[in-house]
Amino acid sequence: MTDTQQTAHGTDLETLEGFAEHAAENPEAVQLGLRASATYEGTAAHSLAKIDSYDLGGETITRETREYTIPYGGWKEVLDAGGWIGATDRMEPIEVALSALAACINVGISINAAASGVDIDHLETRVGTDFDPAVLFSLEELKAADSVFENLTAEVEIDGEGLDRDLIDEWARRAPVYALVSLAQDVDLTINTPAEVAGDDYPVTTDE
Repeated sequence: MTDTQQTAHGTDLETLEGFAEHAAENPEAVQLGLRASATYEGTAAHSLAKIDSYDLGGETITRETREYTIPYGGWKEVLDAGGWIGATDRMEPIEVALSALAACINVGISINAAASGVDIDHLETRVGTDFDPAVLFSLEELKAADSVFENLTAEVEIDGEGLDRDLIDEWARRAPVYALVSLAQDVDLTINTPAEVAGDDYPVTTDE
């Protein structure tokens, strides 16, 4: 293989192959621990999210150059109608989740295309859904949460030589965010209050 054949999709193919072999032989070394946080900014629906450190193979990786902040909010017209004062457009969490799904589908396809020697001239993924905010605004009971989203679609537009439709479909479904949103996930939700953090008990009021 010549030097010009050693790279594809912006990757060094020999290194990529070596990484895959290392991951197969040492799966614990490539396990990732991922996290994010969001701090409420005092206006309903507005939070400042932060993404920074992560764990790789049990080691925490911290770097100032990958400290990202995202100001979340909503849609100006909806916020205006709902009574928000001085409403402005911000990135809305659902739309960001959809963009993450679209980008991650591209990840699944492009990584496997590079490893399989498949050239891609063009790749664009569009994701959409219909959203009913009734549960969010407590107009419906929480048990109706599974009907909040309808018609979740992902459309992959791809061009290149020798593309296999079934293979592209498989690569798309290997995307981690695809698994996150399409498969059942157990979310361990913990609520911490100042009293609990301090190790105190809740105050209890009794009738005399």
